[in-house]
Amino acid sequence: MKELPATPKDMQKAILGGIRAALLTQGSATKAELARRLEISFPTVSKFLARMEKDGELLPLGMDDSSGGRRAMRYAYNPAHMLGLAVFLERNATSYTIFDASGEIRERGEAPGVLGEDVRRLAAHLDEIVARHPRIRAMAIGVPGAVDDGRIIHIPDYERYREVDLRGALQERFGLPVVVENDMNAAVLGYSRRLGSSRRSSLVYLLFGQNGPGAGILINGDVVRGSTSFSGEITFVPLYDRLTLQEALARSREADPGELGAEAVDAASRLIAAFAAILNPREVVFSRDEASDELLVRIARRSADYVPEAHLPKLSASDWPQDYLDGLQHLALQAMIETAGG
Repeated sequence: MKELPATPKDMQKAILGGIRAALLTQGSATKAELARRLEISFPTVSKFLARMEKDGELLPLGMDDSSGGRRAMRYAYNPAHMLGLAVFLERNATSYTIFDASGEIRERGEAPGVLGEDVRRLAAHLDEIVARHPRIRAMAIGVPGAVDDGRIIHIPDYERYREVDLRGALQERFGLPVVVENDMNAAVLGYSRRLGSSRRSSLVYLLFGQNGPGAGILINGDVVRGSTSFSGEITFVPLYDRLTLQEALARSREADPGELGAEAVDAASRLIAAFAAILNPREVVFSRDEASDELLVRIARRSADYVPEAHLPKLSASDWPQDYLDGLQHLALQAMIETAGG
C-alpha cells in the first residue's frame, strides 16, 4: 500500500486527486481498476466514487462485459464539472483562458493591463470572470517578476505588486486553490509539455521582453527556481566589464531601433555560451515575435566564437504567449485535480 498523508483532510484530497488524475489519464476505469492503480482498498474507492457521482463529477458509462464474475460499472470523469482559470499579467494587457478538466478551452479573453494599479483592480477583474463561471475551482496567475511561494519578491517596474503575497490574497478572497508563477517559468513549462520526454530534459526559454530580459530554465524535466526563487533574472548578468545584459540590449536598440543590432547579437551569444558552459542545455527557445530565423543563425554563428559548436544548444523560436498560457493552464489544472473539493 502507498503511504498516505497523515491528516484525514490531506488523505481525502490525495485520494480524490488520484481518482481524478487516473480517470482523466485513462479515459475510464472500474472500481477494481482504480483500487489497483491507486493501491487503496475497494471499499474506500467505492465510498469516494459514490460521493463523486452524487456531486456530478462522474459519468457512469455502463456495465463492462462479464468475465465470469459480477459485471463492473465503468466510470469516466465529467470534464465540465470543474473549470480552471489561467491569467497572465503584462504591461498593456491581461490575457486569460478558461478550460475544463480535460484541458479543453471554454473561453479566451483579454482586458486592459492592471500592473500599473494595485491588486484590487486585478481582484475586481477576476471577480467578473468567476461570477460568469461559478464552476471555476482553481486559478493560475502569471507575473513578470520573481515569485517565492506565491509572494512576488522582485518586480521592479510595478512597485504596487512588490512583496505582495498574491496567492494568499486571492485564495482568501475566492476560497480557491491559486498558483502564482513567474512568466518565464510558466513559458518553459508550457513549451516542454508539448515535447516528448526525451526532449524535456534540459531547456532554456529566453525573452528580451517589454519588462526586460528573462529566462525560464528546465533541468531533468523540473523548473529551476534557485535557492531564493531568483533563477532566470538574467537582467543582472554582467556580460561586459561595465554592461549587464539589459544595458547591452538597451544600448543596441538605441543604435538600431526596431531590431537587434550587432551588439545585442553579441550579448545574446555570450549568454548562450554561458548557458552552454554551465548547464549544457539541449535547446534554447526564443519568442517568435523577437527572433527571426535569420537572427537565430546570426546568434548561433556568434555563439560558436565563444564555445565549441558541438556543445552549443539548438536555437529555436516559439509562440511565447501561447506557451505562457499553456504553462499556467497546466499549473491550474494540476491544482484543480489535486486540491479542489478536498
